[in-house]
Amino acid sequence: MTEKENSIKNSIEVKNLNKFFNSFNLKNINFSLPQGCIMGFIGENGAGKTTTIKLLLNQLKKDSGNITLLGYDNIKEDKKAKQDIGVVLDESYFHENLKPAHISKIMSKIYSNWDNSLFKDYLNKFNIPDNKIFKKLSKGMKMKLSLATALSHHPKLLILDEATSGLDPIIRNEILDIFLEFIQDENHSIFISSHITSDLEKICDYITFIHDGEIIFTESKDTLLWDYGLLLCGNDDFNKINQEDIIGKRKNSFGYEILVKNKKIMEKKYKQFTIDTVNLEDIMMFYVKGEKSLC
Repeated sequence: MTEKENSIKNSIEVKNLNKFFNSFNLKNINFSLPQGCIMGFIGENGAGKTTTIKLLLNQLKKDSGNITLLGYDNIKEDKKAKQDIGVVLDESYFHENLKPAHISKIMSKIYSNWDNSLFKDYLNKFNIPDNKIFKKLSKGMKMKLSLATALSHHPKLLILDEATSGLDPIIRNEILDIFLEFIQDENHSIFISSHITSDLEKICDYITFIHDGEIIFTESKDTLLWDYGLLLCGNDDFNKINQEDIIGKRKNSFGYEILVKNKKIMEKKYKQFTIDTVNLEDIMMFYVKGEKSLC
């Protein structure tokens, strides 16, 4: 391991990142992915997830801010950084008439560490036929082939944009197992954007939540699930809740569901009410769609 690799604490560092469009702005984005960890990137459609990933990969030009990947400046040292990064996007860019052998030949000219034997091992592991052209593979097989390709040059960082979207639960679990296996090496890290928050709950160490082009929080997944709660109260009791404690609320036929933070403190403060546990989807939905003003 080189001196540079030994000195890296964060596989991704994003500082004060801005990107301005006519109808949407990515504003002052800050987060870090510690080496050896998996970070889930969540947010509604149009929140800025794919834009952020394109900026990380230098596919879009930033307006301001700094991005480092594995200690490399993502613009000045783009080629060096990408030698150690595996990328899987929602839609593959492989030509529809390519077979796995063709893909391996192309990748061997791009990546200095391309490992054809490892690629074949992944093809066997994923049961990917090596004699079929890409367009004749199922969506699940296409995603597995993309993942096999991303892993076969021995990357230290995986960047994944909706890599499990649209796949059945069996294939998704198989891919999640691969991610957990990859992360066993403490020098490896994963940054994964996904709408399937239950998948992220299974594998992630950290969660970064983006909404309307701004980071709402970057937090340990376990801390999030421990710290937030869903307070349940009837219509007549709603006014007993301090508005400052309400992150978001939703009215139903029984009364109100209210997202609160600092669950243990809230349990002492509102002893007469039930406060349930939450999942990542609850947290995201109440921030995005939960009403915040009093009815």
